[in-house]
Amino acid sequence: MFVVLGLSLGVGTVVGQGVDAGMALTLTSPAFEPGAPIPSIYSCEGEDISPPLAWDGLPEGTKSLALIVDDPDAPDPKAPKRVWVHWLLYNIPADAKGLVEDADKHGLFKGTVRGVNDFKEANYRGPCPPIGRHRYFHKLYALDAALDVAEPTKAALEAAMKGHVLAQADLVGTYQKGDR
Repeated sequence: MFVVLGLSLGVGTVVGQGVDAGMALTLTSPAFEPGAPIPSIYSCEGEDISPPLAWDGLPEGTKSLALIVDDPDAPDPKAPKRVWVHWLLYNIPADAKGLVEDADKHGLFKGTVRGVNDFKEANYRGPCPPIGRHRYFHKLYALDAALDVAEPTKAALEAAMKGHVLAQADLVGTYQKGDR
């Protein structure tokens, strides 16, 4: 069973049963506030690089982390048809405290595995909504094991995570073409 804590501003924490809520997993970015627009540098209209991310409050027993960045508003937030995956990382070492800006180029931690996004690439691809303002969910999972994923897709990653999630933290940003 999972308990959801405070999702009102686009930041949330989900804590597994038995985890101290006082030490909740948090996910932040110095590039944008929860629920706020993501700067265009991180989009298809800018440099299309990943934003810096930081986390804290890993629960005891965390052996690895996974990160999924996706857009549930594709293609149109008024009539969403699918969740579009922008970035998948897993087996991030438990001693990592975050990811630097443009992490694909400037340093993923040793052992980190890149999954394939919906652009059919194994790297970050930023917001590029065809219409309207979309929400971009950055979901960090603290896991009790390193994962052996059958194929590097979101579905396979989520299947491999079943029964291994100790805690989850979300950071939501928005983007609409023309944001500066």
